[in-house]
Amino acid sequence: MKDDDLSKIFTEKKLTRRDFIKKSVRTGVGVGLGLTALGTVLINAGKKEAGGKGQVKLTKVTWISPRGTLDVPDDFNLWVPIKMGYFKELGLDVHLEPGPMDAFACTKFVDQKQADIGYPSPGVLTASVDQGMDVIMVYEMMIGQVFDFAVRPDSPIKDVHDLAGKTIALGDAGWKVILDPILVELGIDPKSVTIVTAGQQWGQAVALGKADACLTWEGLRAQWKAQGLNLRYFIGQKFSKMPANGYCARKSDLKDPKKRDVVVRFLKGSSMGIHFYTVNSRAAAQIMYEQLPAVREQMKPELAYASMNQLAWSYAEGYRRGKGYGWFDVSGWDKYLDIIYKLGQTKKHLKTTEVITNDLIKEANDFNHKKVERDAKSFKLNETWSKVKETKGPYY
Repeated sequence: MKDDDLSKIFTEKKLTRRDFIKKSVRTGVGVGLGLTALGTVLINAGKKEAGGKGQVKLTKVTWISPRGTLDVPDDFNLWVPIKMGYFKELGLDVHLEPGPMDAFACTKFVDQKQADIGYPSPGVLTASVDQGMDVIMVYEMMIGQVFDFAVRPDSPIKDVHDLAGKTIALGDAGWKVILDPILVELGIDPKSVTIVTAGQQWGQAVALGKADACLTWEGLRAQWKAQGLNLRYFIGQKFSKMPANGYCARKSDLKDPKKRDVVVRFLKGSSMGIHFYTVNSRAAAQIMYEQLPAVREQMKPELAYASMNQLAWSYAEGYRRGKGYGWFDVSGWDKYLDIIYKLGQTKKHLKTTEVITNDLIKEANDFNHKKVERDAKSFKLNETWSKVKETKGPYY
């Protein structure tokens, strides 16, 4: 892809989450892969002056969302360090861009040196590595399954294992690469289920009795509830040990000390953003909410807060385990790689060391925790957000 093509993508009109789903279904884009890939980061090699005598040079970092939009609550961990100045303290000038909607763009751009860090889902990452792309995941945003299943409240399906032989609604046929590994993990033959491709109404298809269940994900549950879609959920993190999305970089760049350092500093900023959330979740939500007019139009503060929390709780899982933000649970990845190989989703039986690494996690968590905690505690909520009831996870 030429530079002018990339520029054209960035200057296209930003889409809301709903518009993204609609457009993706029409064009056949694998939305599920894109939505779980919660952000794509481009790190430019050039540096620019921050301006003013005595000011340091900042390395420009452009973060690109694989969803085709920034207008979702999911990326608070980047809005917080931008607002609080953490990225600049780390010597980075960070810009967020909506990016293209091609699910594989985040790995293609990295491999082709159009980008330095991407945010793929496990399916996109492994397919890219299998094709020989120079990428490896360096920071796990979510430990455990991000996808859930939904059924009607009165459904006879009482356990997720009861999905065998049932009809499952998907928004796009491409989501089958997400669904099949989950079914195999549950001991269900993917051939035993009937797929109903229902476009943007895949959740409504279940409510109307046109399907027994549907695939959904964390963050979307709150939105569906607000829309009046009354469904009962089987939460993926309760029944699945499979991994979710994370940040990837070029393997070759990790061998270059300077390029590796830029990657580490960006990951450190993300860790600071998540840590800020763990201390004052409403403050993190307010920062995100104030930056995104379209989110304000789509969701009331309470809804945006609930949607953000469903994902944010999982972002902090590594820290709760004492391993640090961005840490990989290797056992989950081992299992996932076994399953997708048996399903034929990769030609090669990939090794965990080929697709993920925990080597940068210690450095990504080496920041002034007490300072971030002080900042979060002293952050003044505005009148609107001070009225939002603070809640504690897990958000199941």
